[in-house]
Amino acid sequence: MIGTLLKEVRQYKVPALLTPLWTTLEVIMWILIPYVTASLIDDGVMAGNLSNVYKYGSWMAVLALLSTVFGVLAGWFAAWSSSGLAANLRSAMYRSIQRYSFSDIDKYSTAGLVTRMTTDVASIQNAFQMLLRTSFRAPLNMVSALAMCFLIHRRLSIVFLVAMLILSVFLALLISRAARLFKEILLKVDALNGVVQENVSAIRVVKAYVREDHEISKFDKAVLNLFTLNVRVETLMALNRPVMNLIVNGCIIALSWFGARFIVDGSLTTGELTSLFSYVMTVLSSLMMLSMVFVQLTQSFASGSRIAEVIEEVPDMEEPADPVLEVPSGSIDFDSVYFSYGKGGDYALEGIDLHILPGETIGIIGGTGSGKSTLGALVSRLYDVSEGTVRVGGINVRNFSLKTLRSSVAVVLQKNTLFSGTVFENLRWGRPDATDEECIEACKAACADEFVSAMSEGYNTRIEQGGTNVSGGQRQRLCIARALLKRPKVLILDDSTSAVDTATDAKIRETFSQRIPGVTKLIISQRVLSISSADRIAVMEDGRVIGFDTHENLLKDNSVYREIYEMQMSGGEGDFDEKK
Repeated sequence: MIGTLLKEVRQYKVPALLTPLWTTLEVIMWILIPYVTASLIDDGVMAGNLSNVYKYGSWMAVLALLSTVFGVLAGWFAAWSSSGLAANLRSAMYRSIQRYSFSDIDKYSTAGLVTRMTTDVASIQNAFQMLLRTSFRAPLNMVSALAMCFLIHRRLSIVFLVAMLILSVFLALLISRAARLFKEILLKVDALNGVVQENVSAIRVVKAYVREDHEISKFDKAVLNLFTLNVRVETLMALNRPVMNLIVNGCIIALSWFGARFIVDGSLTTGELTSLFSYVMTVLSSLMMLSMVFVQLTQSFASGSRIAEVIEEVPDMEEPADPVLEVPSGSIDFDSVYFSYGKGGDYALEGIDLHILPGETIGIIGGTGSGKSTLGALVSRLYDVSEGTVRVGGINVRNFSLKTLRSSVAVVLQKNTLFSGTVFENLRWGRPDATDEECIEACKAACADEFVSAMSEGYNTRIEQGGTNVSGGQRQRLCIARALLKRPKVLILDDSTSAVDTATDAKIRETFSQRIPGVTKLIISQRVLSISSADRIAVMEDGRVIGFDTHENLLKDNSVYREIYEMQMSGGEGDFDEKK
């Protein structure tokens, strides 16, 4: 984990390495000030020598100025390098997520990934900055102050060692307890983000069902859980300062008591005792700073492991060593295909044997959970088969480069997603170099040109995030146009016309037959009318193909298909799941 995180320092290594240097110089200047103060008191104030007061006072001013300058430089370089590390970590995670297959993405919740890229990275950024500054400054301050104490008076310095031992034991107990709580807090933050994301993304459903109070209750519960843990941690951490103050005050009392006696017997001067008071504060405050470093590092260790998990995740799908860079044709073959979403899980597809010719239009119909969408996802290798082989153009899909395969196999998924930007910008996701005319032609083929042209700014009209300013049917048609722009050899429509009326659905299919006759088309649908004109239709049930023939032959020979057809033609809902 540590190596993965530190690797992202990259171009910020120099400022990261310079920070401890400036910190060291800052500490040296600072630690000399009390020592010079002792001379100012003994040789200047107590001796009544005004010239020594000016001399040592000037030295103190110079040391304080240099300490301030070095401290500012250390802070600036620490902020520079830690901010750079945070930026690189976010970029590394984002790049890693883009390489994930669907099965990799299934391992993480969306809210969890958002938390890792925001809260967890911020925690690492703060920890790294503290590591560069405080973790160098505190031990150096402490060691230097102790050395100066022993230089001034060895016997009296034993007070410091006893105080350090007591404080160290207390901090060790405090940190070990806090570490467990910080891990729990991160999980509660994930849960809270999940509630927020789910509510915001489904706000229309929430309002349609008047479930605002229920959602508020869920959110309040998540907030309360996080609040409870935070209170426990803060209560625990609140013990830090009172114990620190107790030990500091104890040290001051001990120093005053023993120091007075040593001054009386002549082994200690007033100036030296004053310096010791400064050093005791430095030693104990350094211990306090170290405790905060350990607490921050403990909290950040959990964040770092979560970040490294995302970066180090090895995608299930790997590019072949010698990838095929061209898809010869749009033929599709499923040879004894079995597929499971998890190792050892039940098969979502079993024994699929289908052979589709280039340019054929294939309809796929089945109930919820029958495997229709999964079948389509295997063609573009959004998932890999568990057993068997899927071939496109006669070549195993595993042998293609992913870019080549997915450029030739266009998929319009069930969830129609548009991005913030103009209509043109959304369409060019299919092909960035497409001309305006090609975009318009694709929209005409998808029956989208009419409503786009009627928009206030036509194809330059801005689409809001998620396409919230267009209807469901319009989103579907724009997504189909985007897929057509890729000029694919295979086009897969996964229930992609469910939100359009039957007349528009028929018009789209008619346009397809005229404009892209050589493209192999897989049309996944719940409506018989959407697939009845297909060359052949696959009827699916429980992950198996129970019929594969023309509409006419299936009506004669397949009772399941015939029952669905009759239900839909008679005006029923035609729910495949109610066929029995």
